[in-house]
Amino acid sequence: MHLMDAVVAAGADVGNVSEWCRVNGVDRRTFYRHRERARAEGQWSPRSRRPVTVPHATAEPVVAQIVRLRQELAPDNGADFIHDRLEVLAAERDWAGQGWPVPSRATINRVLDRKGLLVSNPRKRPRSSWRRFSYARPRDCYQIDATEIVLADGSKAVVFDVLDDCTRMLLACQAARSETAAAACTAISAAFTEHGPPAIVLSDNGPAFTAHPRHPHAGPTQFARTVTTTGARLIHSSPYHPQTCGKVERHHQTLKKWLARQPHPPTTLTSLQTLLDTYRDYYNTRRGHSALGRHTPHHAWTHAEHHGGPTHPPVQTDATIHRLTVSKLGTIYLGHRKRLLIGREHTGNTITIIRDGDRITAYTSHGHPIGHTHLDHTKDWQGTLTPAA
Repeated sequence: MHLMDAVVAAGADVGNVSEWCRVNGVDRRTFYRHRERARAEGQWSPRSRRPVTVPHATAEPVVAQIVRLRQELAPDNGADFIHDRLEVLAAERDWAGQGWPVPSRATINRVLDRKGLLVSNPRKRPRSSWRRFSYARPRDCYQIDATEIVLADGSKAVVFDVLDDCTRMLLACQAARSETAAAACTAISAAFTEHGPPAIVLSDNGPAFTAHPRHPHAGPTQFARTVTTTGARLIHSSPYHPQTCGKVERHHQTLKKWLARQPHPPTTLTSLQTLLDTYRDYYNTRRGHSALGRHTPHHAWTHAEHHGGPTHPPVQTDATIHRLTVSKLGTIYLGHRKRLLIGREHTGNTITIIRDGDRITAYTSHGHPIGHTHLDHTKDWQGTLTPAA
C-alpha cells in the first residue's frame, strides 16, 4: 500500500496537508480525493484498474469453444489442433460477422493457462532453438523403427512404423508379436509396395535391422537384403543418438496417445492391426501437421512437385551425401585440400559421408556408422574421427 493510502486508511492527522504532500512527493489534489473517498465509503480499499471493457479480449463464446475442444480433441488437443477446428467453426457460424476473430496459437495457450488446462514445462528446450533437418522430397528417405505396445490382457506386442522423412506420411504401421527381422521386412515391404522404394532407408541399430541370422560374417542381414534389392540404400543411425531417427521416434508418442484414448483397447494382434489401420488413415488424411503448414501428410505427399527414389539421389537444403573411396593411407579427401583419417582397415572401401553443415558422419558400405567429426576450416588435416559408440 502506498504511504498516502496507508495514512488515509489509518485516519491519521497529517496537520498541514500542503506541507505533508510536499515532503512526501504527493499531489495535494490526489490526497484530498483519496481522503474524501475513504470518508464516504467508511474505509480505504484500492479499486481495480482493469478497464470496464476490453475490445480486443477473446469473446466468451470463443473461450468456451477452446475449453470444449481441449477436452474433445485429446490426445491431439494442443493449440495448433484447436486453432484448426476453430477456423472451421468460425466459417460455419459466421464469427467474422459477430466481430470474433479466430485466436492465435499464443492466445489459445493463454486461455488454457488461465483455465488451469495447460501443463507448463519450463525446463523444456524451446522449439526455436532446434535446427530442423528434413529431406526435400517424398521418397528421398524413409525412417523405420519399432515401439512396444501393451495389449488389454497384459501381453506385449510391437508396432513397426515407416515414416517418410519429408512429408511425415505414415507409409506402414504393422503389428507384430516381437521385434524380429521378418516383421521389419514385412513392414518395409508393405511401404515399398504401396508407395514405392526410397533412395535411403534410415533405421537405428535395433536387432530387427542389424542382427545376422547365423553369425556376424554371414553377409548382409535379412533386412538389409530386403532394402537393397530395390535399389535403396540402408543407413543406421549412430548408437545412443535417437535424434537421428527423431521423426519416427516422436511419432511413437502420437500413436500411443491415440491408442490410449480408444474406448476398446486391443486384445489381440488382429484387433491391434485394425486400430492401426484406422489410425494410419486418420494420421495421414485428417490430422494437420505443424511442420507441414498445418496440412496433412497425404496432402504434402500428393502435392509434391517431385518424388525421389533409388534412381533419384536425395536433394537436401542443409545436408549432402558423398560416396568416397578410402586411400592407401586410410584417408579421404573432403575438398578444399582437407583430408580426414578414416583408418587403414577401410583402405580401398567405398564409404558414405553425410555432411550436415560442418558435421561429418562416416558410414560403411553396409550403412554402419564409423564415426563423426566437425570440420576445422583453419586446418587442412582434420585428424581422426570420433568413433561411433
